[in-house]
Amino acid sequence: MTEIPRLVLAAARSGSGKTTVACALLQAFVERGLAPASFKCGPDYIDPMFHSRIIGAKSRNLDLYFAGEDLARGLFLEGAKGCGVAVVEGVMGFYDGVGGSTTQASTYHVAQVLEAPVVLVAEPKGASLTLTATLRGLLDFRPDSRCAGVILNRCSPMTYKALAPVLERELGIPALGYLPPLPECALESRHLGLVTAAEVADLKEKMGRLAAQAEQTVDMEGLLALARSAPPLAGSLPEVAPVTDARPAIALAQDKAFCFYYPENLELLEKLGARLVPFSPLEEDRLPEGSCALYLGGGYPELYGQALSRNRALWQAVRRAHQQGMPILAECGGFMALHEAMEDSQGNLWPMAGLIAGSCRRQKKLGRFGYIQLEARQDTMLCSRGEAIRAHEFHYWDSDDCGQSCMAQKPVSGRQWPCVHGGPRLFAGYPHLYFYSNPRFAAGFVQAAAAYQKEWKL
Repeated sequence: MTEIPRLVLAAARSGSGKTTVACALLQAFVERGLAPASFKCGPDYIDPMFHSRIIGAKSRNLDLYFAGEDLARGLFLEGAKGCGVAVVEGVMGFYDGVGGSTTQASTYHVAQVLEAPVVLVAEPKGASLTLTATLRGLLDFRPDSRCAGVILNRCSPMTYKALAPVLERELGIPALGYLPPLPECALESRHLGLVTAAEVADLKEKMGRLAAQAEQTVDMEGLLALARSAPPLAGSLPEVAPVTDARPAIALAQDKAFCFYYPENLELLEKLGARLVPFSPLEEDRLPEGSCALYLGGGYPELYGQALSRNRALWQAVRRAHQQGMPILAECGGFMALHEAMEDSQGNLWPMAGLIAGSCRRQKKLGRFGYIQLEARQDTMLCSRGEAIRAHEFHYWDSDDCGQSCMAQKPVSGRQWPCVHGGPRLFAGYPHLYFYSNPRFAAGFVQAAAAYQKEWKL
C-alpha cells in the first residue's frame, strides 16, 4: 500500500475550465516545492505535454479503456512515485465513458479506481442557483460519486462571494475558491484541441500568472488537505523481461511535427530491451547512426508539409533503410508522412516518403473517431494473426489506402473497418496503439529491431 495525496478534477462538460484549473494548481504546487505528478483521463496527448514540458510536472495518461483497473493503479503509482501530490484532470463530462452511454473509462470510473476525492470545476456564466442544481445532479447521479469540493472558473469575486455559501449549504461540500476571467492566460486552440506546448508563446509566464492567482483565490491548503485524505493505494505493474540483450536502437521521430507518444509506450519499449534515439525529421536529413528501427508517431505533420517534403534526403534514407529490411512503426501523423503525398493545412499537396501509395487529404469531419479494438488479420511485425490490442483514432485527414492487415472495431456499436499496412517489417496506420493493453506488440517491434541489428551487424 502506498500513500499518494491525490485528487481528481471533474466537470459537467468539456469547456468548463478543467485544464486551466489543473495548470494553475500544478504550477502552484511546483512553486511550493511539492514536485506534483499529473494525469489526464482518456487518450489525449496534448494536456500531458503542457503539464510535463511547461509546468515540469511528471505527466501521463490514465485510461481505463486501454488499461484494466489493476494496471491503471500500477501505472498511477509508477507515475506518481517520488511526488508530493497528484492531480488527475478529467475528460469530457464527469460520467461520460466509452460510447457516450456508459461510465466505463469515465472520470467517475477513474476516481473510483484511484479511491480519490473529486473536485468539481464549474463556470457560473449565465446561471446562479441553477448551477447548484447542476452540481447536485453530479453528486447524486451515482451514490459513490466521491465529489468533495467545488472550484468556480471564470468567476468574478462578487459572484463567488454570493454563490459560495449557497453551494456549501445546498451541496454539503466546501467551496474551495475560484479563478477570475484571465484572458491574458488563454490557451490557443486548433482542430486537435490545444496547441502543443512548444508552440504557445510565453506559456511559462502564463502558467506563473495562473499559479499566482490560485494562491490568492483558491483554498490551496484545503485542496491539499483533501488530497491527503485519500487512503493508501495498492497496485503494481506487471513484470516485463527484456526480449533481447542487444539494445537495438530505435530512431524516435520527436519534434513539433511528430510529438504524440504515450510515455508508458516508450518506457515499455525500453524495458523490453530497446534503446530509443530521438531525432527530428524537420531538422535532420538522416536517421541516427546505428538505427535498427524507426518509430514515427502522431502529431501535426500537416502543419509542416513543405518543410517535411523538402527533406528529401531523410525520406530517401528511410526508403533505402526499409528496402534493406529496417522495421518501421508509424501511427497516424507518421503514417501520413509515409505516403507518396500529403495535403498540408493550407490545401497544398506535397511529396512525402513514398513508402505507401496514394495520398492523405483533409476531410470535412473527423474520421473514425474514438476507441477501437485492433485485431490482426495476418501475421505482421508486431503480432500474429488473431492477436488484438486497444487503440484510438482521431484525425481529420484520411488516406487513399488505410490498409487491410488489421480490423478495427468500435467497443459499443461494434462497427468495423479494415486498416493498417502490415508485414514482416512494417506496421503503419491511423490507430494510436497502447502497448500495455497487449505488450506482445511492443515486444514484436523490439524483436524486429534486434533481428535487423543482427542481420546488418550494427
